[in-house]
Amino acid sequence: MSEITNNLLLTNAKLILANEVISGTLEVENGLIKSIDQTKTAVSKAIDCCGMYVSPGIIELHTDNIERHMEPRPGVSWPIKPAVLAHDTEMASCGITTVFDALRVGSISNSSARYSAYARILANAILELKKEKLFKINHLIHLRAEICSETLIEEMSDFGPEDHIGIISLMDHTPGQRQWRDLEKLKEFVQGKKKVDDQGFAEHVSTLKALRDKHGTSHERFVCEQAKKLNVVLASHDDTTKDHVKQSVARGVQIAEFPTTKEAARSCKKENISIMMGAPNLIRQGSHSGNVSAIELAQDDLLDIVSSDYVPAALFQSSMVLADLWGSLPRAMRTVTLSPAKASGLQDRGVIDIGNKADLIMFDRHKEVSLIKSVWSDGRSVF
Repeated sequence: MSEITNNLLLTNAKLILANEVISGTLEVENGLIKSIDQTKTAVSKAIDCCGMYVSPGIIELHTDNIERHMEPRPGVSWPIKPAVLAHDTEMASCGITTVFDALRVGSISNSSARYSAYARILANAILELKKEKLFKINHLIHLRAEICSETLIEEMSDFGPEDHIGIISLMDHTPGQRQWRDLEKLKEFVQGKKKVDDQGFAEHVSTLKALRDKHGTSHERFVCEQAKKLNVVLASHDDTTKDHVKQSVARGVQIAEFPTTKEAARSCKKENISIMMGAPNLIRQGSHSGNVSAIELAQDDLLDIVSSDYVPAALFQSSMVLADLWGSLPRAMRTVTLSPAKASGLQDRGVIDIGNKADLIMFDRHKEVSLIKSVWSDGRSVF
């Protein structure tokens, strides 16, 4: 249960700053970081962290985890607000204090590729729950613009400045390119998820390719125009080639989500586009789609941001993997705190600094597993 006050005093803590770890005391007042002191306090109200680590709260830029709560089993719908609140609680328990809920815009009405519209209804629920102050953590909106769809323009047109969209990503899941260059991997995924036979899979592929041919160019143009109109950070998705990155540069893309090859990642680095990879890829040491390993990119200094994608708990775990790989806990934590904050334009969080939001997590490291012990959002205890 959240504390009534959002004043806080943490002492005997290993504070993870942007570039170093210091031992000391952190004071929070009215939900903001008031002071950082490299001594231990004897004030009775202070929480003794017993030498555990305290870092900024984790910032998640791209997760569709909320969809799992809306449909816990195939064909089983859950009430929207309870689903959103369950998602909120899960995020908090994973140390995530700011989440960009990634909502798909663009639907298909037939074939095994069918999926229906939900973004506007879900966004309304998120905004209402935020207004009612029922969230544990901070929720922002990320629109995943599905290029291979029938209703992208119609659905995206329902959003305006009042929705405070933070990120829009261009999602092109046309079979045979980007994420799904390997059609056998796509077949394995689709048949496992949708339970279709070979003929059903062939129809799935032909439907998406036809939609790309019919709407692809107009959909991409509209998404880029809307991103500029709403002054939103634009992200690419599954860049694979140098030409893909050139397109991203021309469109004003600032974040490359899950590039599929080292070639694309290198091009993004050269163009100062932030490179984001999936935490499950890091944890599993490989992509389920058969694409480039996030570990390989991290080893070559081609990884800036990590996203939990579809496993919320993986985000914190992945930062520990990177800490061991790089031999630097501050550098690893930046991939899930300061770097996503900067890339998404959030200037008041992501680093322990005076005046910043008191979004914090306390954790303990062990040989085989690290454990989150406490989470604070705006100085309030949420886990």
